[in-house]
Formats: sequence, structure tokens, C-alpha cells
Amino acid sequence: MPTALQAISPIDGRYRSKVEPLANYFSESALIRYRVLVEVEYFIALSESGVKQLQPLPKPTQEQLRDLYRKFTDEHAQAIKDIEKVTNHDVKAVEYFLKEQFDLLGLSAHKEFIHFGLTSQDINNTAIPLSIKDAIKNVYLPELEEVRDEIYRLSNDWKDIPLLARTHGQPASPTRLGKEFYVFVVRIEEQMNMLEQVQHAAKFGGATGNYNAHHVAFPQVNWQKFGQDFVENRLGLKHSFPTTQIEHYDHMASLFDNLKRINTIFIDLDRDLWTYISMDYFKQKIKAGEIGSSAMPHKVNPIDFENSEGNLGIANALFEHLSAKLPISRLQRDLTDSTVLRNVGVPLAHTIIAFKATLKGLGKLLLNETKIAQDLENNWAVVAEAIQTILRREAYPNPYEALKELTRTNEKITGKSIANFIETLEVSEDIKAEMRVITPSTFTGI
Repeated sequence: MPTALQAISPIDGRYRSKVEPLANYFSESALIRYRVLVEVEYFIALSESGVKQLQPLPKPTQEQLRDLYRKFTDEHAQAIKDIEKVTNHDVKAVEYFLKEQFDLLGLSAHKEFIHFGLTSQDINNTAIPLSIKDAIKNVYLPELEEVRDEIYRLSNDWKDIPLLARTHGQPASPTRLGKEFYVFVVRIEEQMNMLEQVQHAAKFGGATGNYNAHHVAFPQVNWQKFGQDFVENRLGLKHSFPTTQIEHYDHMASLFDNLKRINTIFIDLDRDLWTYISMDYFKQKIKAGEIGSSAMPHKVNPIDFENSEGNLGIANALFEHLSAKLPISRLQRDLTDSTVLRNVGVPLAHTIIAFKATLKGLGKLLLNETKIAQDLENNWAVVAEAIQTILRREAYPNPYEALKELTRTNEKITGKSIANFIETLEVSEDIKAEMRVITPSTFTGI
């Protein structure tokens, strides 16, 4: 068995411990287990469909069948892989495995109703969306919520810290540090709201989506209603109908685009925090024994935000390909989606690695209020907007031009030069008093 040191992908090597929970949804064993789940639940539903040749199963028998996926092990998965070596077909191997299990359970007479009327995509296009839905709920969202909550906590902690804003990289009207963090909280939450609306859709309708085999065998059964009930009420997915042989993946593409947008927000956050650290607005907690640079002993690099950004870039490249490729299939079906779908866990893994890195980086931030206050004090020119706006209110002639002449010189603008300028204005003493109290640290809006 290859070790982590021999893994081709860092997901299964260096970062395996960070993404281990995803193996329950996207490993080969997990995919096989989800296929078994769909086959078992389909057989149970079929037994209750009104097909005379297959009577409803007693509850104890149903539970015995469900134990085939509830108690599924890697040994079971390996048994199916061994069958696949002969069949050279992964879904057919699951069917043969289940037939063996039916023999053991005394259900041999019903074996031919396993996978009855189905094509392999009826299994893949239900098993994979179900695994994705479960992974999003059980792994992805808890990770996202944890890092969102930490950003929110910091936005509260720093809500009263005035901060020199920079637009186009240049000093701009001051803001508050907590507010800048809260911007990301709201952006993330809005995308999370959209994520809740994305449906996990599944195809279920036979070789070309028309229930051909089902209908020719049992024309009295309403198979479209059966399929919708099975997919939506038993599996908890949205039933796509009509389809070709495969699910059209439009909803899955929406999901990947949504995840990509969330990742883009985190890239934006990572780069902002990297920049604040480079400006010395934040220092970073130092862990004993850690080395920042192999050559420069003084360095404490923002590696967590860099690691996050790099992993998010890989994830987004893959999400982009998945959402662009999967909805396209030649005529009723080609096989290109099959190998691509096997990789849906990869961008999610890189995303989880990134979330953990961002969270770790946030936990190391140490606010440098001295540097932040110093930058504000060194940029008194930013209060020019406040003064000229008050003058506009008072119908003072050409206020913008007056402030422009003052501030766009090569001379440094200070609190004193602003104060002297105020005294030259032909306005009331009350207006001057209103302007005198404006400083870079107080001109922060709401």
C-alpha cells in the first residue's frame, strides 16, 4: 500500500490529514458504497411499485438490505473491485456483488430485479450528486462556517479601530478595520444563501431517459411518477426529467460556480491580509521552533494566506473546468463526463485546505495599532474630502478646487496646515469649529 510519502497528489500525501473526512464521500470505496445505496433503495422502491412479480418486502428484510450500505466496509469495496477485474464495468460489478448478497439473504428469486431496467448512469447520476450533497452538508459547510465566524469575531473585536483606506493603492477616506472585515462576512453569507438554493439534481430514467425498458415490461406503471418519487422522496435529490442517458449537470455546474465565487472572495481576503501584514498593520504570532526563511532569520512570512491563495487557485481552475465541461455531451451521451466526475472531490479538498490555512492565519494576527495610527497621522490630506463637503453644504464658492490646490502639492499636509487653511476660510466660527474637530482618526463614516 503506497504511503503518504509516495502519493502523487498532495491531497493524499502532505495534506491528507486536513481532508480525511472527504474520503467518506469521494474515495473509490465511498463511490461504490453510494452505488450500493442507490441499488438497494431502488430495489426496495421497486418492490413497492405495484409490480406483481415483486411483492413488498417485510421491514426486517428491508433493513437487512439497507445494512449492505450502512455497514459497508473497504473489504466489501475490494470484493466489488475484484468482480470488476472480470466484468471491466464498475456498476455491473456492484450488481453482481448484490446478487451474491441476495443469495446469502435468501432472496435469490428476486435477483433479476436488481438494476432492473436501468443503465449505469441511473446509478452514477444519483450516487455522485448524493455524495456531493452529503459532503457539502457534513464537511464543506462546517469548515466554511468556522472561518466565517472567526472573520466575524475579528470584525467585532476591531470595530472601533480607525484605519487609513487605500483606493488605487493611494491614501483615501479613512474607514474602520472591523468594517473592512465585516465586508467579507456579508459577501460570504450572501453566497451561502445562494448555495442553499442550488439543487442537487439526479437523472433516473433508463438507457436514454425515457423509461423504455420499464415501460415495455410493465406499461401499467407510471414510471415517471415512480422515478420522481424515488429520487426526491427516497434519495432527497431533485429529479431531472426529461434527460438523455445522463444528467445534464446544469445544477451541478451552478454549484461549482457558486463554490468558485466563494473561493474568489477568500482569495480577495487572503490578498488583503497579506498586504496589511506587509504594511506592518499586523504582526504574526511566532511559534517556538518555526523558521520563516532558510536564509533570513528575522522573517515571519504570511505563509498561511499564501497557502490558502494557492490552493484556492487550483480549486477554482478545476471548478471552472467542471462547470464548463459537464453540461456538454455529444447527442444522448458520451463518456467524457465519467472520468471528470471522479475528480469532483479534488477541488473541494483544495478548498478545505485553503479554509484551514486562512483560519490558521487569522488566528496568528496581532494588531499593530501604533503603525495604523501613525499612517493616519501621516495622511492628513484625507480630511480634505470632509472639509470640502461641508463647504459645499454651505454654498462656499469652489470648495473642491480650494482643497485641491491645498492638498495636491509636494508639501506634506499636516494637522497644522489643515488648521491654518481652515482659519483662512470666510465662514462662520461655528462652521470652523465643526471642521477643526475632524481628524484622520474621526473621519470614518458610519
